[in-house]
Amino acid sequence: MAEVYDCSESSQLLTGTRMARQAIGRGELIVMPTDTVYGVAADAFTPAAVQRLLDAKGRDRTSPPPVLIPGTATLHALAAEVPGPVVRLAEAFWPGALTIVLRANPALDWDLGETGGTVALRIPDNPLAIELLQETGPLAVSSANLTGQPAAQTASEAQEMLTDSVTVYLDDGPRSSGGVSSTIIDATQVTEDGGSIGILRLGGVTRDAIADLLPALAVEDRTGA
Repeated sequence: MAEVYDCSESSQLLTGTRMARQAIGRGELIVMPTDTVYGVAADAFTPAAVQRLLDAKGRDRTSPPPVLIPGTATLHALAAEVPGPVVRLAEAFWPGALTIVLRANPALDWDLGETGGTVALRIPDNPLAIELLQETGPLAVSSANLTGQPAAQTASEAQEMLTDSVTVYLDDGPRSSGGVSSTIIDATQVTEDGGSIGILRLGGVTRDAIADLLPALAVEDRTGA
């Protein structure tokens, strides 16, 4: 049976984060707060746990989850290459609402789904999330909702949709983003000298903010909107 912990109370916070770490270690799912919406999380390096996450949301392997990381050092470990312009993006917008898709380090032993050899990475601007990530390592995290439903703004909304497919719910109060998710960009075509960035989903970081930071790069809308 799922357990819900009120992270505004210190005793529940300590117990909840400990139980969340243990659940992740067993390959189970947790719901955690981020700076944008609530996310459902699994150990990124446990394929069965990632599949459990996809099943809970009603997704197939063609929709691999992004990976949340605690710091930029992990970015360099998980990506095959991190060109200078991508470093500038990370310095400007992380922690924050920008998800960067890069070529994955081919030496990594993981299975996030049909990624085409890429990985989507983000550092959330939420102290509780970062502290948890520092203890668990990279987590595969997708919005805590059933596919086709609005992203959960509260832990209770997440629980209504995901029920007992999740072992631990960390309740950190309503999200302040108003339901705005992160902007997702494809940076696989970025080089040291230029290249292009494709916007796959618009969210908390605007196209203009990206273009202003990197004027030498082409910023293309690939949202299909």
